[in-house]
Amino acid sequence: MHTPVVQQSELREQALSTVIEQAVEARLVAAAPRMPTIPATLHYDQRDPFAVRMSFPAPATLEGVEVYWTFARELLTHGVETAVGDGDVRVRPYGYDRTVLEFHAPEGTAIVHVRTGELRRFLHRTTALVPAGQEHLHVDLDHDLAELMRDAC
Repeated sequence: MHTPVVQQSELREQALSTVIEQAVEARLVAAAPRMPTIPATLHYDQRDPFAVRMSFPAPATLEGVEVYWTFARELLTHGVETAVGDGDVRVRPYGYDRTVLEFHAPEGTAIVHVRTGELRRFLHRTTALVPAGQEHLHVDLDHDLAELMRDAC
């Protein structure tokens, strides 16, 4: 397994912030032979430690609005090594240096390739912020319950 190098500035950033954002280059798999590159951003928030969000800006989407998908960090962690997922989001390695992310919606399926190194770097940063297996220590159940109750009233 490849261990990415973490810059000191990234460690300082993590010490100050509870949110990690990282731009990645995604290649959209389409019927055309050339896969267009689209910008995407990976998000991780310590307050929602089990989840990762991947967003695509409005110009890169069919609807012309920003689209984001939220899925388990664990899905991405395992997906760079082996095919995982049987729901709306599926992840699998592709060749030596790419990972495929499939996003299934009623409107259709979007398939993107992302450099595995970029995903590993992002995952390393999230794990430095919240180690795997310690996510439960960062969940504020009282706050979450209060939010649910507020929305129910």
